Amino acid sequence: MNGFFDIPSDLDNTYFGLIGLHLREALLPVLAGLLAALPLAQLCVRFRWLYPPVLGVTTVFYAIPSLAVFVVLIDYTGQTELTVMIPLAVYSLVVLVPAIVDGVRSVPEETLAASTAMGFGPVRRYLQVQLPIAVPAILAGLRVAVSASISLVSVGALIGNQGALGNLLADAQKYGRPELAVNSVLTTAVLAVLCDALLVLARNLLTPWLPRGKRQRPKEAAARPAPKEAAAR
Repeated sequence: MNGFFDIPSDLDNTYFGLIGLHLREALLPVLAGLLAALPLAQLCVRFRWLYPPVLGVTTVFYAIPSLAVFVVLIDYTGQTELTVMIPLAVYSLVVLVPAIVDGVRSVPEETLAASTAMGFGPVRRYLQVQLPIAVPAILAGLRVAVSASISLVSVGALIGNQGALGNLLADAQKYGRPELAVNSVLTTAVLAVLCDALLVLARNLLTPWLPRGKRQRPKEAAARPAPKEAAAR
């Protein structure tokens, strides 16, 4: 067990230091992607013709391997955290933009008409009416983006020990210590699960008007048998 948490000195970090570094490299890009996706999604909602090309461009960026992006960026940003975080922020857009667009479009027309009648302008209506109603869809997109970002940070180990917990994978092979690889995989998985649980908790706190029993998707609810039917079976 001592070897499990014995971090090689070449990483210049402790176990908990690597965890903090991993979270920083994973969550800051998602935050940056969210800040970019919010106005971009609103433009896509306002101008429907803009949504297909935006979605196409973000999908193309997502299809580009991260190593290829590193090769392009490393001449400008060097072997730094920024080289890892820039592609992660771009990758998050392919999840966050559709999630926000779908959430905002789900707002009933009657609600929009009522807010307009109350004197809400486009920006105020977006911030105070559409986004709060779209919270479940937005947080669903954030859950996917955060989990993907936490896993992809490890690729940064290939550009000068910028992979945080992923650096343990390289050192496991370098020093012949498989317990470091197990440490990396398990800790990364635990971080993803904990972050996902926090986002679920945030969703529950931010959507108190939704009873827990009604948080399931309508299709899933329809697929389940009614109590009488289940009892009959």
